[in-house]
Amino acid sequence: MFSLLRKMGYGLKRKKSFTVVGIGQCSWDHLVLVDSYPQPDTKKEALRIDEQGGGPVATALVALSRLGVQCRFHGVTGDDREGRKIRQSLMDEGVDVTGLVERETATSQTAFIVIGRDGATRTVFWKRPSGDPLQPEELRKDFLEDADFLLLDGLMKDVSISAARMAAEAGIPVMLDAGRLREGMIELAGMCNFVVGSEEFARELGWNGNAEAFRQHIHHLGFGLTTITLGDRGSITFTDHGIIEIPSFEVEAVDTTGAGDVFHGGYIYGLLSGWDMKDTVTFASALAAMKCREMGGRAGIPGIEEVLRFLEDRGHRLAHAQ
Repeated sequence: MFSLLRKMGYGLKRKKSFTVVGIGQCSWDHLVLVDSYPQPDTKKEALRIDEQGGGPVATALVALSRLGVQCRFHGVTGDDREGRKIRQSLMDEGVDVTGLVERETATSQTAFIVIGRDGATRTVFWKRPSGDPLQPEELRKDFLEDADFLLLDGLMKDVSISAARMAAEAGIPVMLDAGRLREGMIELAGMCNFVVGSEEFARELGWNGNAEAFRQHIHHLGFGLTTITLGDRGSITFTDHGIIEIPSFEVEAVDTTGAGDVFHGGYIYGLLSGWDMKDTVTFASALAAMKCREMGGRAGIPGIEEVLRFLEDRGHRLAHAQ
C-alpha cells in the first residue's frame, strides 16, 4: 500500500519518528459533570469537577504525542494562572512549547463546560484570550525545520495563512481543522492539502446532505481532500475520485469534549503511517470514540497499542505503513 502523502507528491522517508507542528488555539477548561442541566435560579450538585488543557490544535498535538509523534505548538497565553497551567499541561505531554508566546498583563482563553451524565450533552461557556493573536513575524524562520506536517485551526488568520504559504514553499503537507466558517477560512482551506471540518462548518458552506453536490462545491472552492465529521453518525470524506463514509464506533460515552480535536490527531497519524484514506479515517474515528470514555478533552486519549487492540476486537486490522 502506497502512502497517500507520497501519491500527493510529498517524499516522506521511513522514519522512527515524525514531527508535527501546530499553530492555533489553546485553552484551560473547567469541567463539571452533572446528572442533568440545572434550571435558572437553582442549585445543582456536581458529580465531578475537573480541570484540563484544551483547544483544537493543542489537544490534537497531545493525541499525537501519546501516539509517539514529536510535536511543537505555537500559540498565545496570558501571564495568568491559566496560562501557566496551559503551558505545563503541554510540557507534561511532551509537546515542545518554545513557540508558545506569553502576553504580559493578558488573560488566557478559558472555558467552563457542563457535561450531562448521559454523555450525549454538554454546554460550553468560553472567554477568548485578551492578548493579541500570534503574529507572522513571531514565528521563527526555521519553525518548520524537520517538520513533516503542519496543523492549523485558522483561529489566528494572518499567522495561519503565512504559515500555510511557508509550508507550501517547504513542501510540507498542511491540514486545516475547520470548526466554523470564520473570516479567511475559505482562503486558508484552499491553501491546505487536507480540510477536516465539523458539520457546522459544512452547513455554513451549504451542506444539506447531498454528498455529490457538496463534493463538487468544495472542489470549485479549491479545497484539498476534505473530511466532515458528523458526531455519532461518523464522517464523510470527499476525494477527487469519490466519497468515503465511515461510521462511528459505539462506546460508553462520558464526555464528547475534544473528540473532534483528537480525531484530527488520529487522522494525521494515519497519513504519516502510510495508511489509505479508509484506514486513516477509521483509526481517527476509533481514537476519538475512545477519548469519549473519560471526562475532558485529554484524559481519555489512548496510546497506539490500545487503539489497535480496540480496532482488532471490532474486526479492523490496519495495514502496516509502507
